Amino acid sequence: MTGQVGRVKVIDGKYEVLRELSTQGMVTLSEVRAAEGVTRHVAWFAVATPADRQVFHAYRTALRALEPAGLTDVVARPGAYYAVWRPLTGQPLAALLEQKVRPQETVDALHATADALAAQGYALDDADLLIDNHQVSVAYLRPLTLPRTPEDIAARNAQTLAPLKAGRVRRRREPGAWLTFVPGLLLLGGAAYLGAQAVQIYLNPPVREVVSVTGQEAKAAAKALTAAGFRVEYTQGQAGGRAIGSIIRQDPAGGTNLPRGRLVILTVNNPPAIEVPALEEMNLGQARDALKDRAMVLGKVLKVDGTLSNTPEGRVIAQLPEAASSAQRGQSVQLLISTGISGKETWLPNLTGLTFEQARAHARAAGLVVNAVERQPSDKPENTVLEQTPAPYVRVDVGSPVKLTVAAARYSAPSRPAGNLPLPPAYVPPTPVQPEAPQDPQPTTEPVTPDAVPATPETDTGTTTPPAPATTQPTPPTPPATPEIAPTEPQTRSVNFEYVFPADLPAGNYTVVVRDDDGERQIMPPTAAANLANRRANSSEAAAVRGNAVFIIRRDGVDYATVTP
Repeated sequence: MTGQVGRVKVIDGKYEVLRELSTQGMVTLSEVRAAEGVTRHVAWFAVATPADRQVFHAYRTALRALEPAGLTDVVARPGAYYAVWRPLTGQPLAALLEQKVRPQETVDALHATADALAAQGYALDDADLLIDNHQVSVAYLRPLTLPRTPEDIAARNAQTLAPLKAGRVRRRREPGAWLTFVPGLLLLGGAAYLGAQAVQIYLNPPVREVVSVTGQEAKAAAKALTAAGFRVEYTQGQAGGRAIGSIIRQDPAGGTNLPRGRLVILTVNNPPAIEVPALEEMNLGQARDALKDRAMVLGKVLKVDGTLSNTPEGRVIAQLPEAASSAQRGQSVQLLISTGISGKETWLPNLTGLTFEQARAHARAAGLVVNAVERQPSDKPENTVLEQTPAPYVRVDVGSPVKLTVAAARYSAPSRPAGNLPLPPAYVPPTPVQPEAPQDPQPTTEPVTPDAVPATPETDTGTTTPPAPATTQPTPPTPPATPEIAPTEPQTRSVNFEYVFPADLPAGNYTVVVRDDDGERQIMPPTAAANLANRRANSSEAAAVRGNAVFIIRRDGVDYATVTP
């Protein structure tokens, strides 16, 4: 987050760059002038990809664990990732290694520093070390683009510390060693006296009243009880509406008389840790509701210019503690709210053909907000962008709304249910007809006369047609008739919607519709995820549906889950 003031380069609006010292990958180290004219070194990270952001967060984690003396500030917010270092005084490590005699205290401190750096994945040559009064301080730690292996760290440290073997180590001497027997004599004399007093106190211990410390901070409560002569032990508990670290119970209770030296058990309010929700890009009301769902409260709210981070007015730019970090119930979260983007225009490319997630990412990068999603049946893959408003390459003010029309799967309900079809009767083959046996003709003795011959009809040609022999044809079986099924309309019935939303419900606005043979109808208006997470949702009234019905839960216009009644 750099800018130009005249011809002077300024970092984050408060560090005037005097000169650039070095550039290593994505990190530029510059000498700057801070407030009141003091000189500082700023390590600026040019974060352009999620991998670059991961490198910076790993570097910041190492700085938090090491707590180097030269570090003054670490900034992490969209568009500004850097660390500020102050100059230190002392002897460089190279000068110490060139000495022939080195103090034992300095050598021990150097080995301890090497172990601390190795635990965070860094070697000695990755840091600028200064020695002052036997103390080793980290003046600057160079970021690593790629992590080092333990073997690589050990080899580098061995090479750096190799000159120690050539020199001599001056052992530390304890002054007045010859007087060590004097405390022993005093101890023996005091032991006899204290032993007698201890026997007297053990046999006749004084009785004191246990003061009530409920509601006090744990450290102050323990101090009050130990001052009265009691022993104190802590145990963990939790209570709503009480400050974290305060005493919610004590055993014995306040006002009880006990001999001195007895044990008092204090129960400290220490509820289990919770995860801080992600509040970036929410407005103030949404952020307050999300914190309320996690039993957290809204802390200090600062308003800053959102031009450099392309954040619309009223939206969260950054938060402290960060999202997904551990926190306690009742803890406050500070927010940076954008005051808007002053005098800046932007535009969107052609989003047609992209997925909904890709189009929304383009809109966010341009400083626009997708606030409306319309679904349209199409043969294209589901959630593919079909239309957009504003049109491609049209210049609009930053923070303007964006409407997307995305593809939805085509669906046509059946005209009527098939129902159960009756089976036809079993087929029975017909019984074959047996032909009759021919009879032998009886001989006759009477002469055949022309009158005995049967007459045959004559044709127009004058020929005679012989009679056709008589034959018997079997009658084919008649197939059983298939009964016709009268069309039936689907019956209207009542169904209820019931669904338990998961605790890790993704952010967005959720709607519920019911789909049946008559189409789709909305039964739950758009509701933020913060109001639904880990809650049971059910319809107050039964929905009247026809035919096959299904409830569809949509997140920002995209199908999230289906519920079959």
